[in-house]
Amino acid sequence: MVPSSLALLLVLGAAATAALAEPLRFVDCGSIDGSIQEVNVSPCPTQPCLLHKGTSYSINVTFASKIESQGSKARVYGEMLHVDIPFPIPEPDGCKSGIQCPIQKGHSYSYLNKLPVKSEYPSIKLIVKWELVDDQNQMLFCWKIPVQITS
Repeated sequence: MVPSSLALLLVLGAAATAALAEPLRFVDCGSIDGSIQEVNVSPCPTQPCLLHKGTSYSINVTFASKIESQGSKARVYGEMLHVDIPFPIPEPDGCKSGIQCPIQKGHSYSYLNKLPVKSEYPSIKLIVKWELVDDQNQMLFCWKIPVQITS
């Protein structure tokens, strides 16, 4: 009973997030084993996204898989001067982030996660780079958006 309640909660959360978010313009930075259909960050009414310190942002990526994979793992970076600085997220496991695993070839998925912006982060403009890799460490998706961290 609990797993179905969790699934319903995830679906309702995804629907609520989708209703509040506008699709973003993003740069595909190497999606090999999947194709991105849509990226939403909420709230982010304009670009670059203004990320306020002490706030958490909802991420929803709709993508189609070109492969089968037992699992997936997210990696997030802040890109400054072409250097990727790892950016910790609360849940890197894609199978615990809205994706029903194992991942099936030809199926579409809604990946859901949070991007917490800590108070101690500097106020700076940068590029957020978000990757989701399969169990062979190949890119299911990779996207980039410009952001500005602000107080």
